[in-house]
Amino acid sequence: MTDSLATETTAEPSRETREMMERLIAFDTTSRNSNLELIHYVRDYLAGLGVASHLTHNEDRTKANLYATLGPDDRPGIALSGHTDVVPVDGQDWSSDPWKVREADGRIYGRGTCDMKGFVAIALAKAPSFLEAELRTPIHLCFSFDEEIGCQGVPHLLAYLAAQPIKPAMCIVGEPTDMKVVTAHKGKLATYCNVRGHEAHSSLAPQGVNAINAAARVVTFLEDMAARKAAEGPFDRAYDVPHTTVHTGLISGGTQLNIVPGHCGFQFEFRNLPADDPQAMLAEVQSYARDEIEPSMQAIDPDSGFSWSQKSSVPGLDLDPGAEVVTLAKTLSGSNDTGKVAFGTEAGLFQQDGIPAVICGPGSIAQAHKPDEYCALEQLALCERFMDRLIERVGKKADH
Repeated sequence: MTDSLATETTAEPSRETREMMERLIAFDTTSRNSNLELIHYVRDYLAGLGVASHLTHNEDRTKANLYATLGPDDRPGIALSGHTDVVPVDGQDWSSDPWKVREADGRIYGRGTCDMKGFVAIALAKAPSFLEAELRTPIHLCFSFDEEIGCQGVPHLLAYLAAQPIKPAMCIVGEPTDMKVVTAHKGKLATYCNVRGHEAHSSLAPQGVNAINAAARVVTFLEDMAARKAAEGPFDRAYDVPHTTVHTGLISGGTQLNIVPGHCGFQFEFRNLPADDPQAMLAEVQSYARDEIEPSMQAIDPDSGFSWSQKSSVPGLDLDPGAEVVTLAKTLSGSNDTGKVAFGTEAGLFQQDGIPAVICGPGSIAQAHKPDEYCALEQLALCERFMDRLIERVGKKADH
């Protein structure tokens, strides 16, 4: 099928989707908060439809993933996956309450409308239609926590699935792609570097070990590495940013100006193409710090130096364009085109665990994480039609 779904759908989502979005957006599931209130709402909603849910919690049981199967449970089916957490609104200039949906100018505004409660709302709003279709192939709902801080929730869900006799045959992750089918994304490795210096009065600076200066040298090395990747590659022009990127995002250190800083810490990340190994890149940075910077630091104070800790690691996605889930998603979306994106998702983790995954969801990543985040009504309607085609494909009633 090559025709666009835009010619087959109205520009407006259903009342059921609007109402479900209103409910989900009202839960402040910023990653620092618990998501249990939302998860329990979804669990109870599905229970009202006769569908049981299984929850997998974090260690202190303040957050949970939800897994539920619509239709037969004796065969693998198609997973619809989305995360329930959102990024903070702190310091952002919103025109309206971010936890209350507002509809204007052909858009629905609110935190998470685009990333990615719109997709979750549509999957839930369509649950009664899936059940009425008397599914031949089950639909699995996978809703996770803490995606926004390094995909920390979904591994708990995947560990549960690994122990089950039946797990999904494939997965559609509904991150915002303008309803285009995405088969690849970059990996991500985020690292915290702790620099231990030696304090001294600033008038005696040579007797101290300046942790900020040492950190700055590593940050400069990272900047040079970023420039090298941009100039030399490897490259994949199918990505909007066609090379691996290196980014330092947070840094802090020192006490006051007249004290040689004894501590500095900073966080940096690699967003890598499949052709680049982020662990090898990290080893290069660590070797530079160890061989070029630490000797002069430790000549003054043997206890000074660098330590490193991983903040998060998300594998890239690189799916065979001929995979069954790709063919299915292209059919449902009404397009033969596929793409690649620079942002990371949970799809790479599903693929790593043997569940082939594509990304296809309503809205644009350009609207994610911003004040006045929105999803266009037309995008939500296109996603509903995507789900309708899925129902037609897997339901028994489609045979009649």
